[in-house]
Amino acid sequence: MATTQAPTKLAQKMSGIAATWVKDPFRPNLQLQTLWQSLATHPRLTPQAVQATRALRDNEMYKQYPLSKKTLQPVSMPLHYDRLVEGFEKSAKGIGRPWWKA
Repeated sequence: MATTQAPTKLAQKMSGIAATWVKDPFRPNLQLQTLWQSLATHPRLTPQAVQATRALRDNEMYKQYPLSKKTLQPVSMPLHYDRLVEGFEKSAKGIGRPWWKA
């Protein structure tokens, strides 16, 4: 009896993680949320898979191993990653670069 209940609880946890996953605006036809939801119904779903998915969602590796300022702002191009993030954010809003910047 306990073996049938455990997968149900795991499936509920995985479905909850899938529901809170952020949608990717750049690939509307390919979402990780869909993958996690389909894994929730998989008969061999393990607690380790649920834990790994939760860790990805909560960004645990970044919290455990944060990137240094030297990595995020290299001397050769200190604003590179800031500009990259800004470009993605503007692109998600539909704001394009002018032809002379491209």
